[in-house]
Amino acid sequence: MTPSSEDRRIRDLRPAKSPLNAWRPIGVHLEKERNEQGELVPCQTLFLTGQECPFTCVFCDLWQYTLDEPTPPGAIPAQISQAFDEHGAPPEGAAIKLYNASNFFDDKAVPSEDWAAIAALLKPYSKVIVECHPRFVGESCGRFAQLLRGHLEVAMGLETVHPVALPRLNKKMTLETWNLAASRLRSLGVGLRSFVLVGAPYISRAETVEWAVRSVGHALQCGSTVVSLIPTRSGNGEMQRLAELGVFSPPTVRQLEEALDGALNLDQGIVLVDLWDADGLADCPECRAARIERMTRLNLEGGTLPPISCSVCD
Repeated sequence: MTPSSEDRRIRDLRPAKSPLNAWRPIGVHLEKERNEQGELVPCQTLFLTGQECPFTCVFCDLWQYTLDEPTPPGAIPAQISQAFDEHGAPPEGAAIKLYNASNFFDDKAVPSEDWAAIAALLKPYSKVIVECHPRFVGESCGRFAQLLRGHLEVAMGLETVHPVALPRLNKKMTLETWNLAASRLRSLGVGLRSFVLVGAPYISRAETVEWAVRSVGHALQCGSTVVSLIPTRSGNGEMQRLAELGVFSPPTVRQLEEALDGALNLDQGIVLVDLWDADGLADCPECRAARIERMTRLNLEGGTLPPISCSVCD
C-alpha cells in the first residue's frame, strides 16, 4: 500500500524506532479475564515482533513495536516457541492473545505459510485471540480458524462511531467497513472482540464519555462478545499536534471510569478497560488510585461497585 501524503506527514512527526529482533518476542504477560460465563480464566498475551501495519492511524502508538520490513517466514513460530520455553506451559483452559501490533491476516506481518506451525503450538489453548484491521478480515480468518483446536477470536479497532471523528482518524475505514468485517466473522463462526477509544481526537471533552459508551453499544450490537476501552494516548507526534490545535486532550481517570460504568450499564457482553499506564492519566491525586483499583475490580468481577467519593474533586 502506497503511503498517502497524510500518512507521510504523520510518520514524519514520529520519534525514531528502537531496533527490534524479528526472532524474539517483545514480551509475555499472564492475567485473568472473564469469559462469557462470568468465570475468570487464565489469559496469556504474547507481544510478537512483525512488520508494521500499512495503515497510519493518527492515534497509533504501536508502530514503535514493529519492523520496517516484512516478517521473515518462520519468525512468528520461533517467537511463540521461545516464549513458551521461557515462561512454561499454559494453565489448564487458558486463552492466548497473539498481539503483533499490526494485522495478523496481513501476509507481510504474519506469513500464512507459518499458520500450520503456529496452530500446532497453540493446541493447549481453549481460545486464540488475534488482532486485525477490518480491511484484512476475510476468508483467511476462516482458514486459520480451521487449523486451530481452540476457538478463534479476532480483535478489531472500532475506535468510535462519532460521525466526524471516525473519518478523521486516518484509519482508512468507514463504519460500514467495520460492520461488514464483523458480519464476515459471524458468518465464519469466528468470535469478535472490539477496541473503543476513550478520548478520541475531534470529540469534545464534554462528549468523551457519551461517545465511548455509544461506540461500545454499537460493537455489542454487531456481535462483539468482548469490548475493551482504550484511553487515547499522546506521544506519537501527531497527537501532540492535535492537542496544540485544541482537538485532542487525553482522557482523565474519572472519564475512563465513567465510560466503563456507562458501558457496563448496557448489560451486554463483557466490557473491560485497558489500565496500562493509567497512572499517567491526569486526574485528582487524592482519588486516582482508588478509581484505578475500582476499575481493576470491575474488570475481574463485572457488575457494579459503589462509586468513589472524593472530598477534593467531588
